[in-house]
Amino acid sequence: MFATVLWFVLGLVLLALGGDSIVKGASGLARRIGASPFVAGLVLVAFGTSLPELAVNLKAMLDGQQALALGNAVGSNIVNFGLTLGAAAVAAPLLVRWRALSPLLLLLLAGTLATMLLSLDGGLGRFDGLGLLLAFAAVLAFAFARTRREAPEVQDAIAAYAQTRTALGLNVLRFAIAAVLLYYGADLIVRHAPVLGTAMGMAPLLTGLLPVAIATALPEMAAAVTAARRGQGDMVAGHVIGSSLFNLFVVVGGMALWQPLPIAASFVRFELPAALLIALMLLPMLRGDLRVSRGEGTVLLAAFAGWVGLELMFLLG
Repeated sequence: MFATVLWFVLGLVLLALGGDSIVKGASGLARRIGASPFVAGLVLVAFGTSLPELAVNLKAMLDGQQALALGNAVGSNIVNFGLTLGAAAVAAPLLVRWRALSPLLLLLLAGTLATMLLSLDGGLGRFDGLGLLLAFAAVLAFAFARTRREAPEVQDAIAAYAQTRTALGLNVLRFAIAAVLLYYGADLIVRHAPVLGTAMGMAPLLTGLLPVAIATALPEMAAAVTAARRGQGDMVAGHVIGSSLFNLFVVVGGMALWQPLPIAASFVRFELPAALLIALMLLPMLRGDLRVSRGEGTVLLAAFAGWVGLELMFLLG
């Protein structure tokens, strides 16, 4: 078991390094082919942090572990709001001036509710998956159009996120390194997470929800805490909401389009509503004084801890 834990941790390290490398490579190549810093930065802020989770889920799907992939996708959204955003706000209050985030959060809530309703018949079919992917395209178009009307300082902060060296050879190398790191990191996670889950008495779905989703989010949480201390509240909130949109519409939708995705009734009754409720908690925070305070961050962390506690209680019961 000790060796399994070490392999799992090594997988997490490889995913973190691969995610960082592919974000820098994508940014450099986007600038190289003429994309504006604002466009490149918006895509990277919103969706770049989801790539390690995407690698894990792709590997899990290819290995026939749909339950692990589904648990990781939905669990990652709960972790995004409860742990990542909560910890960042506790580290330093988050000033969120990015006005587009409130309507994007509403779209996430609507998408989560729609996924719950579509799953009432026992799962998501290919048509449902296609609908989620098309919805993501509409969300992305809205994000670009709405964010172009933001205040100049917000646009400048987003554009600054894409600043990196644009040499073609360097960024191709970054992509090649990222591909190797993400592949082997995902392989280690998918091979060893079920062993850890079994040792803890967890089914694959719960393994994806708890140890995998939480562990893969730790590097992102550390980065969010650092960003919060630098006064980059827009970037923290943008990462959380954008990553959650990507997980729901692209990852879950893509899995369903790949092959019909069975979803247990208990998952529809508890885990999906949990993802909905913890994201809903952020709505009054963004619509109030545009600041996520330390107290509100503590509330998010407490909600996350409560969810974990309930999951463990159900497991032990």
